[in-house]
Amino acid sequence: MDDRQRRSRVTAAQAGDQQALGDLISEHLPLIYNVVGRALAGHADVDDVVQETMLRAVHGIEGLRDPGSFRSWLVAIAMRQVRDRARARATAPARGTGPLTAEREPADPGSDFVDLTVLRLGLDGQRKEVAQATRWLDADDRELLALWWQEVAGELTRRELAETQGLTRQHAAVRVQRMKAQLETARGVVRALDADPRCRGLAGLLLGWDGRPGSVWRKRIARHLRDCSACGGSRPGLVPAERLLAGLALVPLPAGFALHALPGLLGGGGAAAMSPVALATDPGGWPAQLARTVLDLITKPAVAATAGVTLVAGGAYVVRDQDRQPPQAAPTTTATPTSGPRSESPAPTPSRTAAPSPTVSPSPSPRPAPPPGYGSTVDTADPAPDPLRAPGPLPRRPENGFRSSAGAKAVMVHNGDTVTLSGSGYFLVRWQIMPGQRSGALTMPTWTGLRGKLFHAASGGGKRMDDEQPGQEGDGPHTAMGSPATGFAVLPAGAQQMWQNEYFHVDGSVTLHQNESQADYNLIVMPATWESVTQDIQQAPGPGGPLRHGLVRDTGTDTAPVPQYLTRAKPPNPGDVPQHSEVD
Repeated sequence: MDDRQRRSRVTAAQAGDQQALGDLISEHLPLIYNVVGRALAGHADVDDVVQETMLRAVHGIEGLRDPGSFRSWLVAIAMRQVRDRARARATAPARGTGPLTAEREPADPGSDFVDLTVLRLGLDGQRKEVAQATRWLDADDRELLALWWQEVAGELTRRELAETQGLTRQHAAVRVQRMKAQLETARGVVRALDADPRCRGLAGLLLGWDGRPGSVWRKRIARHLRDCSACGGSRPGLVPAERLLAGLALVPLPAGFALHALPGLLGGGGAAAMSPVALATDPGGWPAQLARTVLDLITKPAVAATAGVTLVAGGAYVVRDQDRQPPQAAPTTTATPTSGPRSESPAPTPSRTAAPSPTVSPSPSPRPAPPPGYGSTVDTADPAPDPLRAPGPLPRRPENGFRSSAGAKAVMVHNGDTVTLSGSGYFLVRWQIMPGQRSGALTMPTWTGLRGKLFHAASGGGKRMDDEQPGQEGDGPHTAMGSPATGFAVLPAGAQQMWQNEYFHVDGSVTLHQNESQADYNLIVMPATWESVTQDIQQAPGPGGPLRHGLVRDTGTDTAPVPQYLTRAKPPNPGDVPQHSEVD
């Protein structure tokens, strides 16, 4: 959802539209859960704070003066609740034993947010180290990191981070830099503690340590690392944290979240003893549609069965998460193969002809040329279609590759990340260009080791990546490829301009490689369905919505386009795959 769509939805919710209010709650609930969970380090109060935040937002939304600041306003409410809960823990008596400090009440071992992040997002290597390093931050730094994590992951902007903290952008930048310095120190601590064998000097220093991260021991270990020649090699090779977190998905809501937090959110004194089904049908004074919306979100299984495609990641981290696909719609077109967008006129239909005259020998009919074989049609650079031109029907290809019971999402952010797709079905490749990190020549992803067939089925997401972004006019073009301030990601000559969502159909298996070199980009890969692709590409442009209709590329036959940079071989350097490969 872009800013204009969110502003429109907030305005509708303020006017009493319960569906709009429910959509806002369901869209932002995972974000608030992640911010609160990380700020509180998975304390048992996380669910209560999320619940209280949403209640305050629902009751206070009418008083929000600027609908465009809804997200920062909502996150600010969450952070106030985090601080209020921390103060309450620090002063509350603990069963007659005196003041209870936050240090004496550890995170719930079953909900430790670091472990949840590592497990649910499949983190390893340095990404796992970053997550573990957050345990060593002080409370103030951990709160700021909870926001900054979402900024670099693409869920918040720097403006929203600053507004949430009540700071100017310049002051926010200073605080973020200080927090990042502490995080880098903590990463060095985690790496030194995980070293095998561990430095003897460090082992001696840790004799009195109880194994719990804390600021005192962080400072002691960091001092040792600065002075110890043996531990001096524990930090080289660290990738900047913002590069590791870029595009990282939200931690999905836990399966038990609904049973704990939903009753209070819905209101009603007897709600706590009600089942999820009863809550949806008797919400205790809460708008029923809103209750069902929220309930559907937080009771949806974190691992969803998806027909069609199995994803196996190598290098990329795989997110076992709810598939964030457009809602499926009932098919509105037939499955009969139709011509793709390159056929501007329908194929001629055979006409009835009179019987040939017995006195005139008919000329022999020329034999029709054989149709092009598979792999002979490769996408090339093409002009953007008319934004208002609705796409033709998407031919329906088989979706019967039930070789995995779990859907998966792979996020590819580094050169060398790969994902292997196998089975029979559709999948989405979503582009994220990051010219603010690095612009310049873009090295395209490549497809190797193809077995069977792979087609470029459709393009969607409501925009091409080179479309001008509304409201950004002034000093030059502002697109998803870049701006004059950041520079631009530049495609190779003859490369197909990507759309935000590119859809493919595989019948066999193929491996996709991320080949990042100069320009910075991420790829998000997840299974799709014929219905979800159709739903996406049929979205019409409008105020606050898509910039253009999608585009059908599939012809339903072997003459459908295959991706550029595709090969059946497995070259040692995947980046060397030619732009127009032969895959017959």
